[in-house]
Amino acid sequence: MKPAEIIFICFTLLHGFAAALNCSSPTPSSLIREFKKSLFLNNLVRPVKSLSHPMNITISITVVGILGVDEKSQTLTTVLWQVLEWEIEGLSWDQKQCGTERISVPREKLWVPDIHIAEFMDEDEFPITPYVYLYNTGHVYDDKPIKVVSSCKLGIYTFPFDIQNCSLTFGSYLHYATDIMMIKGSTSEEILEESRQVLQTNGEWELTDITIAEFSLDLDEGSYSEIKYFLILRRRPILYVVNLLIPSCFLITVDLFSFLLPPQSVDRSSFKMTLILGYTVFLLIMNDLLPATGESTPLISVFFSLSLALMVTSLLETVLITNIQFSSRQYSALPHWLSILVLHYLAPVVCLPPKKESSRVTVVLNPAAKEPVMGKGNTDTSGSQSSSPVKPPSFPPPPLDPMLDELRRLSRDIAGIRQQVDNYIQGTKASQEWQMIGTVVDRLLFGLYILFISVSFITILCIWLRSNSYAVG
Repeated sequence: MKPAEIIFICFTLLHGFAAALNCSSPTPSSLIREFKKSLFLNNLVRPVKSLSHPMNITISITVVGILGVDEKSQTLTTVLWQVLEWEIEGLSWDQKQCGTERISVPREKLWVPDIHIAEFMDEDEFPITPYVYLYNTGHVYDDKPIKVVSSCKLGIYTFPFDIQNCSLTFGSYLHYATDIMMIKGSTSEEILEESRQVLQTNGEWELTDITIAEFSLDLDEGSYSEIKYFLILRRRPILYVVNLLIPSCFLITVDLFSFLLPPQSVDRSSFKMTLILGYTVFLLIMNDLLPATGESTPLISVFFSLSLALMVTSLLETVLITNIQFSSRQYSALPHWLSILVLHYLAPVVCLPPKKESSRVTVVLNPAAKEPVMGKGNTDTSGSQSSSPVKPPSFPPPPLDPMLDELRRLSRDIAGIRQQVDNYIQGTKASQEWQMIGTVVDRLLFGLYILFISVSFITILCIWLRSNSYAVG
């Protein structure tokens, strides 16, 4: 560098830039010659009259596209238009004398602030714009598109009705707040309105709101001036509602109505087994639609797990009840505590009063018991008891009728069979209690099923309405 150029740079650093550019003619070449003399040589330092004065950098962004949200890597990919504006102190020219109010100049010929995004996670793949606008007042307008892959702490507990709040922090990488002050340009309402007008993507996510905050990052070495934009994103849940929630609710409803089948029927257990296999295949197919992250478990995953657990529990309960219905006579007496818990407390809860014991009594008539017995102490016809036994007159025994004897034996056999049939129909007391327990447990699980479906439906509906109300607001 020539000594004259060094002297000129030192002079401009001490006294600032030239007050005005004097163009010899209103042509681009004349204006460029003036830039080379007093502007392009000073692109190594901040264009301020005094290095102790901070430079104000005005920033505005516009969200052009939301490319995706990766829950596993916790990143947000967006396309932005970034606009930076600052003033070159002391620079001006006359519009009529130089022939233009605004001109584009190469970016590398000017001092450009080192503004970066703190959450930046990947390299910017967009082509670099080589020019910036320079106005006759010394105002610099730098507009360029950037693709931002930023880190974002994603919460997926309310998936697929989740709302994400991702931040983009703009600030200088090197300069402290004493050198560069970040100032917001457009308001959040203006940015949101413009972003919705130019948004090029209509995918899974929609831009709900944008908020802006100005703050300083204080460190031991100094403080940095930063502008933070909060992008409020809402997931469109219709895909997951149609592909996940509705089929799952259909299968649970079918399993619920399976309780109307007789519990002692073998078809009921096989029907529930088929539903469990179908639900398992459904979860395996739809597993790719669920977000994968190690921080928290989505509420919808808990819903699916509880649904599968209820199906398995209902199948086990059906097997238990079927076993009780067919093998209750082989069980021992019901424990007292179990009888009190189930028959006296749980039965009224499920609106099933204890079964009253049958008052039916089987009476067996023994014809032989009606025959008179002759013995001692018989009275005579006169009403006085004889002192000595009187020998009854001996008559020849009547001839036995074989038909009558056979009928008596047949009557005794039929009475025994009748008693056995009544005992089989009525069952023992222990058998009846075991069967009653099976009925109470079946009714209790049916009530829990209805309660679970009702609570799940109300919870999902409330989360959905809250998500929609946030989007509208």
